Amino acid sequence: MKKFTFFLLSGLCAGNVFAQTTAPTPDIQIKTAVLAAPSDKRDGAMVYGYSGKNEMIVLRKGTNDYVCLADDPSQKGLNVSCYHQGLEPFMARGRELKKEGKSPAEIMKIREEEEKAGKWKMPKQPSSLFVYSAPDSSYNAATGEVKNGYLRSVVYIPYATSESTGLPLKAEAPGMPWIMDPGTHRAHIMINPARK
Repeated sequence: MKKFTFFLLSGLCAGNVFAQTTAPTPDIQIKTAVLAAPSDKRDGAMVYGYSGKNEMIVLRKGTNDYVCLADDPSQKGLNVSCYHQGLEPFMARGRELKKEGKSPAEIMKIREEEEKAGKWKMPKQPSSLFVYSAPDSSYNAATGEVKNGYLRSVVYIPYATSESTGLPLKAEAPGMPWIMDPGTHRAHIMINPARK
């Protein structure tokens, strides 16, 4: 769960296992990145992906309110995400700090301080993020074909608590929503469906 949390907070995958050395084509990156978005948001979502030098770049400008992140080619398996554009300051700052070499703990601390200082703001309304993943054995990076993918949902509700929402601090059954990081700028509802 800690790695998943850092992924949410930085907008990038975390891990140390290398899968491939170069990114798939932009078309494949876009095809797989938007798998995390609701179907009615896929065609117009902005997509960040990776250049031939594995640098994050804009692969497609968006026409709606969604931003998607392509799979990090240096990590095993598939892990893509899409989120409401209101979360972009939060996600972009995480990407910047990660690129600077900051640790997950440093990123959390710096962003908390900056958000409280008003350097950037979390959205005032609840904002969605979706993460779609698959193991290496179920993902073909050359074609973008995915089998047995898994979709998780997150709703950011800054500074919410278990008391203010009535949500538990952990899921007591598959698919049951719960609140993570309560009372912080990154407080969010987690919804992890049962795996098939």
